[in-house]
Amino acid sequence: MDDPKKLVSTDWLAAHLKDPDLRILDGSWFLPQMGRDAKATYDAKHIPGARFFDIDEIADNRSDLPHMAPPVEKFISRMRAMGVGDGHQVVIYDQHSVFSAPRVWWTFRLMGKTDVAVLDGGLPKWEAEGRPLEDMPPMVRDRHMTVQRHPGLVKDVTQVAHASKLGDYEIIDARAHGRFIGQDEEPRPNLRKGHIPGSKNVEWSNLLTAEGTMKSPDALRAIFEAAGVDLAKPAITTCGSGVNASLLAFALELIGKTDWAVYDGAWAEWGMYNDLKVATGEA
Repeated sequence: MDDPKKLVSTDWLAAHLKDPDLRILDGSWFLPQMGRDAKATYDAKHIPGARFFDIDEIADNRSDLPHMAPPVEKFISRMRAMGVGDGHQVVIYDQHSVFSAPRVWWTFRLMGKTDVAVLDGGLPKWEAEGRPLEDMPPMVRDRHMTVQRHPGLVKDVTQVAHASKLGDYEIIDARAHGRFIGQDEEPRPNLRKGHIPGSKNVEWSNLLTAEGTMKSPDALRAIFEAAGVDLAKPAITTCGSGVNASLLAFALELIGKTDWAVYDGAWAEWGMYNDLKVATGEA
């Protein structure tokens, strides 16, 4: 069922494509080793009217960590320049299916914006259905935006360390299982291998169907429970750099769980500091 505050289908987007207060964002992002340029792909083809949301640039570039959440002022400035503002229904897609779009969804939620949804199946589903694409940038008109940041939706390393020690949160890691157990190398250099002590592993790709759409809420709930996640506890989601952690948070939202937060620094931060404990093997 379509929910303009969470997840919408390609049919819903096609029906609303010409709505004057609809804003579509391409939130594509690729891991460095993928060797793909998200902006170049957007320039070549995108859903009509879509603007490109650069996850690496619309970020806190004062931090040495990758694409940390942007300061409020920067977010407002970039959104106004993209013609996104108050009163708009925002739909975000990515070029993978559902991969990085939830990171943009989370960023909007962090800024207090709730009329924002992810396109189920993303650009691959839209394109496979023969729906329209274009290669021209949209005409943009400045739009005022007001923001009220919700700090409860993000956790820093100190808060996560406390949660790991006390066990009062479920810490859920979206990385591939080989990375989680410390068997596989990390894609970023100089990071230790393993996971945050006490965390559970729910690999992000398991949340998607073979067609690249989100699994049903019942199926998602079963995946979390099978991983040993106690859904009665508040949750902190993590991953390599905060992108797939947002997909976990999005999945929790889809099953009706609202007491979650994203560990923005993720393994790019935790794996860097030797004074933070690391666990290996099965959780």
